[in-house]
Amino acid sequence: MLRRLGASDHRFRALQFRAGLNILVADTANGSRDTDSRNGAGKSSMIELIHFMLGERSEPKSLPRQAVLQKVEFNLTLDWPRLPEPVTVHRSGERHTWVRLHPAPSGVDQGQLDLGTGAVRNTEWQRLIERDLFNLPEQHDGVSGRNLLSFLIRRVSSAGYVSAVHGHVRQADHDAATNLAYLFGLDHHLADRYRALRARENARQQMQKAAQDPLMGRIIGKVADLRSEIALAERRVAELQGQVDNFHVVPEYEHLRRRADDVDQAIRRLIARDTADRRNLEDVERALQEAIEPDISYLEPVYGQLGVILGGQVRRRFDEVEAFHHSVVRNRRRYLEEERDTVRQRLADSEAERGRLGAQLAATLRTLEEGGALSALTTLQQVLGEQRATLSALQHRYEAAQALESTRREITQARLSLQDEMNRDIEDRRGFVDEATVLFSDFARALYGSDRSAYLRFEAAPNSLRIEPHIQSDNSGGIGSMVIFCFDLTLAVLAHRAGRAPDFLVHDSHLFDGVDERQLAAALGLAARTAEREGLQYIISMNSDDLDKAGRRGFDATPYRLPEQLTDRYEDGGLFGFRF
Repeated sequence: MLRRLGASDHRFRALQFRAGLNILVADTANGSRDTDSRNGAGKSSMIELIHFMLGERSEPKSLPRQAVLQKVEFNLTLDWPRLPEPVTVHRSGERHTWVRLHPAPSGVDQGQLDLGTGAVRNTEWQRLIERDLFNLPEQHDGVSGRNLLSFLIRRVSSAGYVSAVHGHVRQADHDAATNLAYLFGLDHHLADRYRALRARENARQQMQKAAQDPLMGRIIGKVADLRSEIALAERRVAELQGQVDNFHVVPEYEHLRRRADDVDQAIRRLIARDTADRRNLEDVERALQEAIEPDISYLEPVYGQLGVILGGQVRRRFDEVEAFHHSVVRNRRRYLEEERDTVRQRLADSEAERGRLGAQLAATLRTLEEGGALSALTTLQQVLGEQRATLSALQHRYEAAQALESTRREITQARLSLQDEMNRDIEDRRGFVDEATVLFSDFARALYGSDRSAYLRFEAAPNSLRIEPHIQSDNSGGIGSMVIFCFDLTLAVLAHRAGRAPDFLVHDSHLFDGVDERQLAAALGLAARTAEREGLQYIISMNSDDLDKAGRRGFDATPYRLPEQLTDRYEDGGLFGFRF
């Protein structure tokens, strides 16, 4: 129950509420002129302030953020479930994102607290309202406390009195139906699936429109092409992932690689030197074969046949030359033999060295082949990241292309399936539906008697759960307002009985614009009786002349009028105590 609406400005007319029916009256002051008006006295402002205090996201042009009110701190006291004393919430337009709570309900997120002032963020206040006033679970997609409050506290500024099944004029059908389903006890999860279906349909239409552009069409692509590209990209990612998983980082990889290069160069140099040595060895061996002593035994017989007798001196010189020649030949052979042996030894040593270096090179290469450098692993991981990003982009394009190519028939089939589920849920919860229908009908009969048919209709329509309140009429504006009155009263009673809503319902005086004074009196009487019977609080703002009309039809407003009343005195008769 709302108990008190006040402000830090002493000129503000604090409003004390009580259980049952509460009527805030805007009256004409004694001596008022014909040019005075009760418009702007603050009837609608009361409702704007209640919304503000109950966590509304404050827009720059909203009432509490107007320059003359920004520094005014408003407060609202209300009963809080499971707390022995009421909670008072303080909030100003200047610090509209924060509220101060006293006492603070349990379970306030400490991370949402301003440690300097003890205030909590408005978003946390909204969460507490959803949790404690509406008993919403942690996960409540499609249902929000602010949307639920828009049905319990309708306001003119949001065109809240245009349609019974919309809390405000910008509320989409599926959004309104989801929140109403929660209040009426239907499966709001099912109702919320209409929202997802609608989003899918909107996306398809938008992409279909975009795909008509030649460039956009190429960017999105075709499902079949993208499916193949995704398969290849997935395999590439898997291969790279496998390489990364199995990659072995070799310590001092670069040092080992340089050492392998050095060994390889040393082996190549040995091979080149061996080639030259083998060529030299062949030359030496050929020279050895040619280095033989000439045969001169034929000389003496030849001279004998010619009749030349060699003298002793000639023979002695000949022997000396032969001996010298033999000496030269022997020396040359000795030199060649030594050279041959040296080359052979060098070739043998080289072969052994090449074998040793080859073994060393093989061991180093095996180590290098088992892994790689850390920089190589980093590069590999970068490539893997790039491939993953490519795969992700392809998948998004695939989803977009799928949505684009999904046919209207598929969406229609999904919608038909959802309709079937929603209809089964309505049938399964027939008790809730019948109770709502009967209660709405009773309220309508209390206003118009039994001559007019009145009912609530629940239907799973193609685009949303459809809830239609109906009172037989000739499209009269006054009856339309009473449809809203009966609908809201039905909603408030059933939701409060089930613990899905708080115990207050607030209406603006605009609800009764154009309503026949007989129905006006009957509605106020019905509200008073229902509020008392159900333990509800019904707050309504009214002009005194409308209340007089109800009085002429037998409704005594005296017990229900708030002590504080507004007047048409221009300067200080309104809710805020001054004009702005």
